[in-house]
Amino acid sequence: MSLYDEGHTIAGWTGFGIATAGGAVVGLGVCAASPAVAGGGLAVVAVSVLVTWVLHLSGWGKSPGVRDRGEWGMRVRDVRAREGHPGCVSCRLAGRGRRVSGMVPAESIPLSPIE
Repeated sequence: MSLYDEGHTIAGWTGFGIATAGGAVVGLGVCAASPAVAGGGLAVVAVSVLVTWVLHLSGWGKSPGVRDRGEWGMRVRDVRAREGHPGCVSCRLAGRGRRVSGMVPAESIPLSPIE
């Protein structure tokens, strides 16, 4: 089994289930030529994104990358979610955690003699 246990979380599976239902409703709306039904399905897909994000921030989603084997279980809540996961876009959007970047600030790079 891989050390990367991405997506095997309550947040991941809940979001997948809601998005799948929304995709089915969109397909039904397309087959029935009903813009209202297709739009409703797209709204359900948007709700799935929000539900997944909220569950991730509440600790039911895991951070990206390698985790200890004890944290692989789907019912294991992530206690580090409050501080934010390093490199996690969801946590950055919520204002949590530090931004992990390999970029060096422009002020610290010496200029060439021409510049």
